[in-house]
Amino acid sequence: MQTQPHSRLRRLSLGALLLMLAGVSHAIDPTPPLADAALQARYEAITHELRCMQCQNQSIADSQVGLAADLRREVRTLLVEGKSDADIRDHMVARYGDFILFRPRMNARTAWLWLAPFVLLAIGAVVAVRVLRKRAQLVDADAQVIDRFDGTDDT
Repeated sequence: MQTQPHSRLRRLSLGALLLMLAGVSHAIDPTPPLADAALQARYEAITHELRCMQCQNQSIADSQVGLAADLRREVRTLLVEGKSDADIRDHMVARYGDFILFRPRMNARTAWLWLAPFVLLAIGAVVAVRVLRKRAQLVDADAQVIDRFDGTDDT
């Protein structure tokens, strides 16, 4: 009778372990590497530059969602067809828009992305200079008031 609780515990432990391992095995990308090492390097570089449209904060190389897997297959197919890296990026931008690129191109629509940090930095510098000048003026004014009360006013 004592063997049944241990047997049940073993089955539950084995079942829990299999469930945990099922998630790990699902996360592995089944796509085999390309035969040509240079092509594989290009594939990896391009897939790290393209944003997963579903995850948005991951590249298609890092994402495990179905859309990312489809995009990886598409990049692989285009590489095997002999397309250049620029052609593949252009193809993806034509289908999904500039948002698919982690480093968007500089054009009229994306100029604010590239210029905003510099504009904000300049505004911050102007504000900092004004605040520091105002503080310096207040310190001088405070010194004059103190001098008047101490009787050391030079005027």
